[in-house]
Amino acid sequence: MGTHVKSPSGVVDREQNLTQILTENPYLIGDQVSRQFDTTNGNLPFLFKVLAIGKALSIQTHPDKKTSEKLHAEQPTVYTDPNHKPEMAVALTDFKALCGFMPIVNIAEYVRAVPEFQSLIDPSIVTEFLNFINLSESDQKAVLKKLFAALMTADVSNITTQLQTLVARYQRGGQNPLEEDVKDLVLTLNEQFPGDVGIFCAFMLNYVRMTPGQAIFLGAGEPHAYVEGDIMECMANSDNVIRAGLTPKAKDIPNLVSVLTYAPSDWQKHMVKPVDITPHTRKYDPPIQDFTVLQVKIQNGEIETHEAIPGPSIAIATEGSGRVTWSGGELDLEAGSVIFVGAETKIEITAGDSNLVVFRAYVTA
Repeated sequence: MGTHVKSPSGVVDREQNLTQILTENPYLIGDQVSRQFDTTNGNLPFLFKVLAIGKALSIQTHPDKKTSEKLHAEQPTVYTDPNHKPEMAVALTDFKALCGFMPIVNIAEYVRAVPEFQSLIDPSIVTEFLNFINLSESDQKAVLKKLFAALMTADVSNITTQLQTLVARYQRGGQNPLEEDVKDLVLTLNEQFPGDVGIFCAFMLNYVRMTPGQAIFLGAGEPHAYVEGDIMECMANSDNVIRAGLTPKAKDIPNLVSVLTYAPSDWQKHMVKPVDITPHTRKYDPPIQDFTVLQVKIQNGEIETHEAIPGPSIAIATEGSGRVTWSGGELDLEAGSVIFVGAETKIEITAGDSNLVVFRAYVTA
């Protein structure tokens, strides 16, 4: 949902798509946003998506703005735009993901406890990494980069051998207590992507289990993979993805290794804690200017009013039915209905005879 050059949204009963309409009517984006972002040719600063993940998505990261510009100039058919792509995921159902490097002490525990993982890494790198407690923070990042790079570039035949050994051990119940937390994840990923080096990322990245309403934010250079569940996803208006595993698509391991932040931490660092701004509207506000997301929950004829926002927004009904009204008219809503709201437009959202849930992404600069 949005105006990305590869697939701009269509508009019901109009021959023009959303990009074309916004190009002809820039007031719908608003002067405030146009001063802050490049809105040339109807470009919105954000993209809004619904993802229903039945099979794990790739181990990936997204480049920052400077790197995006460089990659787009060098490989425009692969990196199709020059923008960065920070993103936020809000769980609609129970949701599982790999998210950022886990604390370095936890990675070290897996290096010691999982022989198949350790066997993929040069012994000198293992020794240097396990000495992390005596290193400065910058040196810890450096040895983490060495470890990850060694894993991602390990010999393919050795990856296959070690995965077969690991999976066989787990299938006969040979996991140690530390591995209990990731055993099922490893077995699932191996069923979906047999022999893929990305499976070993279960021993380096935080394994996150979220419940509906929880959210995580991933800035540039944070490794991640969405594993299972339904989410609302909002991101800067870009399709730039650097992949390294769990995918049949093209991988770019050198660029991925070079752009990661190597900032190990507990996964809660990535959480976005919502704030209730009214009894019916919850606000998810990540630490960037490109987008904010609102969640509206109302029922049985209740009305929620949103005052005018000095920027454009896109909203989708994910449950129930109702309608949205503004000074110029109204539209019926049902699950799956998507609407664009122009800048400086006050709206009222009314629930039908059941619960109505609406997610709304916007930017105000």
